[in-house]
Amino acid sequence: MFDMGQMGKMLEGMQENAEKLKGELASKSYSVKTGGGLVELTVNGNGEIIDLVIDDTALIDKDMLQILLIGAINDANKMVQQNQQSSAMNMLGGMGNPFGGTK
Repeated sequence: MFDMGQMGKMLEGMQENAEKLKGELASKSYSVKTGGGLVELTVNGNGEIIDLVIDDTALIDKDMLQILLIGAINDANKMVQQNQQSSAMNMLGGMGNPFGGTK
């Protein structure tokens, strides 16, 4: 039989784990370099840009700089998304079977 009290406790636990995960992600940082190091971008685990370094030689060519920035932002976002997915799967994997029963 399905126990609503148990379901409520499970949801509370999931919410606590989600908040914990959000904090853990925010404390991580990921750096990417493009153009042989002409642009270096660092983001936190929430995808917020926390540092950007542009080599002076990249300032000469606006089109190239735009391409390098787009590439760096896309690469950093992919890293963040992969880490978020991996962390969420690890969190869910530790819960076992939340609905009881057997396979």
